[in-house]
Amino acid sequence: MAAGSKSIDHDDEGETRRDFLFLTAGSFGAVGAGVVAWPFVSSMNPAADTLALSTTEVPLDKIPKGQSITVMWQGKPVFVRHRTDKEIEEARAVNQAELSDKQDDSERIKENKDEWLVVVGICTHLGCVPVGQKTSQSKGEYGGWFCPCHGSHYDTSGRIRKGPAPKNLAVPPYEFLSDTLIKIG
Repeated sequence: MAAGSKSIDHDDEGETRRDFLFLTAGSFGAVGAGVVAWPFVSSMNPAADTLALSTTEVPLDKIPKGQSITVMWQGKPVFVRHRTDKEIEEARAVNQAELSDKQDDSERIKENKDEWLVVVGICTHLGCVPVGQKTSQSKGEYGGWFCPCHGSHYDTSGRIRKGPAPKNLAVPPYEFLSDTLIKIG
């Protein structure tokens, strides 16, 4: 019996040693996987040049009423329009039931700053850049922007009014730093 009980003690010790080896090997494997995965995960962070473009300041004092400028923000064109009183009235007078992407003009501008419209200048249909920034270009049937690639017409609030585009021009995050300066992003 003494030999039998030695054997049982030896098996218990073997299982304990085996469990320890499994845990140690698993720990080393997890650390190794982390070491291999870290560069891959880290590569998904934005590059330094992208972070530098994460905000753009735009002076507004040189944009006359009825004119627009295009600035770049995160590699995308952004249209900044100094709207006239007529453009503001036209944007407010639109019946939302007529819109495919229902959004009121007041939802697309900053409170008490309705003469300024800031939108990402990328057509929501296939990513073209609409025309209408220059006075010589067609502004479409609704006085905003026109995408000649597929015929999307946007109004003076950047809302889709006609054509295949499913959504309004996007409004980027922006804030007024002063009456004559905005920060996009």
